Amino acid sequence: MKNKFGAMSILLAFISVVPAFAHHAVQAEFDFSKVLTMSGTITRVDFINPHGYLYMDVKDDKGTVTKWSFEMVGPQQLRKAGLGRGSGEMKPGDVITIFAEPAKDGSNTGLLKTVKLPDGRVVNLFVKDPTESTN
Repeated sequence: MKNKFGAMSILLAFISVVPAFAHHAVQAEFDFSKVLTMSGTITRVDFINPHGYLYMDVKDDKGTVTKWSFEMVGPQQLRKAGLGRGSGEMKPGDVITIFAEPAKDGSNTGLLKTVKLPDGRVVNLFVKDPTESTN
């Protein structure tokens, strides 16, 4: 009987640690030495675990639209910042300005740090100053 409980304890301890290994390091994916600033129209917002995602269309000076996606903090941190699901603060069609750290691989993605909402309010998710890097 003791053997079964010991084996079960080891199994439960192992299972609880596995998710930690699955989480990726943002330093490996994003370039913290750069700040990406752009304005665009929100096309979709996903308030999901473990990270939310923001998708937006960005127009250049010639009118060409480029699709971008940004990883955000998790739903609990978004709610604390006043940006949770159902808050109405970020929805498709809204034009916003973002400050993010770009992906190292040059793809159209980044880590969202700060967002300037349509009403002019600035919400910082990670840093105090939207132009400040986190290194």
